[in-house]
Amino acid sequence: MHALLTSMGRRASIINLDPAGEDEPGAAVTLRDLLALTEVMSELHLGPNGALLYCMEYLQGNLDWLRDRLLSLRGTYLLIDCPGQVELYTHHPALPHILRQLQSWGLRVRLCAVHLVDSHYCTDPAKFISVLCTSLSTMLHIELPHINLLSKVDLIEQYGRLAFNIDYYTEVMDLSYLVEHLTSDPFFRRHRSLHEKLAELIQDYGLVSFMPLSVKDEESLKRVLAAVDKASGFCFGEDTRSLGNLMSVAVGADFHFTSTLAFQEKYVEEEKRTVEEEASAL
Repeated sequence: MHALLTSMGRRASIINLDPAGEDEPGAAVTLRDLLALTEVMSELHLGPNGALLYCMEYLQGNLDWLRDRLLSLRGTYLLIDCPGQVELYTHHPALPHILRQLQSWGLRVRLCAVHLVDSHYCTDPAKFISVLCTSLSTMLHIELPHINLLSKVDLIEQYGRLAFNIDYYTEVMDLSYLVEHLTSDPFFRRHRSLHEKLAELIQDYGLVSFMPLSVKDEESLKRVLAAVDKASGFCFGEDTRSLGNLMSVAVGADFHFTSTLAFQEKYVEEEKRTVEEEASAL
C-alpha cells in the first residue's frame, strides 16, 4: 500500500506500532525504538501475549513519545501497522485510548480501521462464524470507520473448496445456510442452537461485510484504497463542509454539482424577487 501511494504521488509514512514485528523498511516511526517485546519478556518474565499487552499499556502511558514523532509528519498519509493480537481489538482498553488521543492532538487526523482476515477461514464454516464474531466485536470496541478485508484471496482455492461463492462470504448473506452446512457435520450438530444464536446476533447488527484483497492485484489494492479514502473522509477534501464534494462522492462521479447549485441559486433568487415584489405591492 505504501508503494501504491508513493506511485500515485501521495506522501505516505509507515508507523509501526507492533513491538513484536520486524522493522518495516522505511518506517518513519517504530515502537521498537521505545521498547521491544523481547526486552519486556526477558526483564519482566512475561510470555509473548502478556508482554505485548504490557507494551501497548506502556505506550498508552507514554504517548508524548508518539506525539512528538507524529507532529513532524503533518500532511502525510499515515499507515499505522498494529499488532495482530485479538485481545487488543475486542476488549482491551489500551489501543482504543491511543487512537482517540491521536484524533485529539490537533493533527487533523481522520482514522479508518482496516481489519485483515485470512480468506482461508471461508473454507471452514465454524471458523468463519468465529471470524464474523471477532470482526463485529472489533468494530464495536474500536469505534472507528471500519473496513474488513479478506486477504490472500488469490490463494483461497489452495485451502479447500468453498461451500458457497465468494460473494456469499464478502456480503455476509443469509447465515442460516452456513449453519445448515455446518450442522451437517455430526461433531457440530449438538451445538446447532449456539451457532444459530451467533448467526442471528451478527445479522441483527448488520455491520459486518468484507472486501476481497490480493496484494498481487493492483486493482484490488486501488479498490481498497478508494474505500478507505471514502470511510476516512479523505476523498471529501480538506473542507469537509463542502456539499459539492459530499454529493459527488455519494451520487457518483457523473454528478455535476456546480450546474445543480447554479440552478438552485437561480431558483432561490427568482423566488426571493417574487416575495419582494408581492411585499412592495402590499
